[in-house]
Amino acid sequence: MTLNTTRTLVATLLSISFILIGISFLLGANPKTIDTHLAFYGLEGFITTIHFSRWAGTCFLLFPVALWFAKSARISPMIPMVMALLLSVLPLLTLLSPEPWVASLGGFPVIGSGQGIIKYAAVMPLVIFLFFHHRFTARSIMWANYLPVAMVLLWIGAMKFYAFEANAIVPLVETSPLMSWLYRLFSVQMASNLIGSFDILFALLLALGLVIKSRSLVMLSGVACLSVFLMTQTFLFSAPNALSPDTLLNRLGQFVVKDLWFIANLAVLHFYSRQRTKPGEKLS
Repeated sequence: MTLNTTRTLVATLLSISFILIGISFLLGANPKTIDTHLAFYGLEGFITTIHFSRWAGTCFLLFPVALWFAKSARISPMIPMVMALLLSVLPLLTLLSPEPWVASLGGFPVIGSGQGIIKYAAVMPLVIFLFFHHRFTARSIMWANYLPVAMVLLWIGAMKFYAFEANAIVPLVETSPLMSWLYRLFSVQMASNLIGSFDILFALLLALGLVIKSRSLVMLSGVACLSVFLMTQTFLFSAPNALSPDTLLNRLGQFVVKDLWFIANLAVLHFYSRQRTKPGEKLS
């Protein structure tokens, strides 16, 4: 892929995900997440859940507009950059509260509901690639886009070895036409262990490929990582309660559609892994 093609793909994936999440918030989806943010920032007495949800949905919908206007040079790229910073950092800061962690298992780093929150770490590297790649070396951009992929695959992959997570993914796996066979061959925990092992193995192999600059290893491990995020997109249609006629996406649907960001991260990695750049060299 060329630079322009990769930038267009990244902008498209960001736009699709933000539009879907934005519409779902406007329609009142995932009120628990809204209440968590209101409580964390001490806003319960100033704004209602539904009004904050509509405000959040509007911001999510405005971001793709700013993204494409900046891409066509109609507005400053700093506008989508600031918007992306706010839309990603505000959720990420809620990791400082106790709610995302499983207290019965010791809290941090055993993550529960925060699995959806950590995905926001993927957004800023993508916006930097879109508008400011010329200010950084190719290796810097590549590692910046690898880190969120690794964080999600390693962290959530490790959670698969816990019984609470193995049981939590049963509704996803057993209803998936592509994964339900796992429960015919293995126990719930063993199937979860295999999924977690796959995530961790290929996240590490992708890092190794980037370190030793092996295009073949980056390609192999990148495709394996890509398969994880593509698989989750099928859950939108196979898992119960992912889609809603009232709010477009439910909580699960919002969680799943965020994986489009990691597909975009991998697209950036693929682009840079194909370039013949020297250490410290920037792409124009």
